[in-house]
Amino acid sequence: MAIEYTTKAEMRGFVSSLTETAQVQLRKRAEDRSPASATFLSHSTKDSDVVPGAIAILEGHGAAVYIDKKDPALPPYTSRETARILRDRIGQSRKFVLLATKNSKDSRWVPWELGLADGYKRPANVAIFPAVDERHDFTWSEQEYLGIYDRIVFGDHSEYQKRVWMVLNQERNTATELSRWLRS
Repeated sequence: MAIEYTTKAEMRGFVSSLTETAQVQLRKRAEDRSPASATFLSHSTKDSDVVPGAIAILEGHGAAVYIDKKDPALPPYTSRETARILRDRIGQSRKFVLLATKNSKDSRWVPWELGLADGYKRPANVAIFPAVDERHDFTWSEQEYLGIYDRIVFGDHSEYQKRVWMVLNQERNTATELSRWLRS
C-alpha cells in the first residue's frame, strides 16, 4: 500500500482555487456548526493557514466539520469555562480529527483535546491528519502518543484500485476509505 502524508503546501493548495469569499464561508460553516453529529477538528492556532484545506478534504468526503474558533458558547478569553465547553463539544461530536503538525505538540490545548477524544470516542473514532513541512519529514508524527492512532493519508487502496483519501491503521496495515470511516 503506497501512501503519502500531505504537505502543508498541498493543504493550502486544496483551497487556493476557491475565492477568498468561498474560503471564508468554508471556515465559517465549520465555526458555526453544532458539534452534535459533527467531526471535531482539533488544531493549533499556529496552523490556521492549513485548516481550510483540512476542512475542504473532510467536507468533500461527507463530514460536517466543527472547529471551536468562533463557537458563540465559548468565553472571549480562555478559562475553566472554555475547558468545560470544549470537553462537552468533544463528547458530543461523532468523530475527532487532529490536524497534526509540528505545532500540535507545542500547543497547550491540542494534546489535552486528543486525550479527551481518546477517552470519549475510543481510538476507532479518532484519526490523526498529518500535514508535514516536507514529504520526507514525517518522523515526528510517529513519535510518542501520536503513533498509536490511525491517520488520514492519500494513497493506493487495493479495494478501490485507485488513489484515495483513507484512514490507515499502520499496525494492521489496513485502510478504510475516508468517506466510509466518517459515516461509520
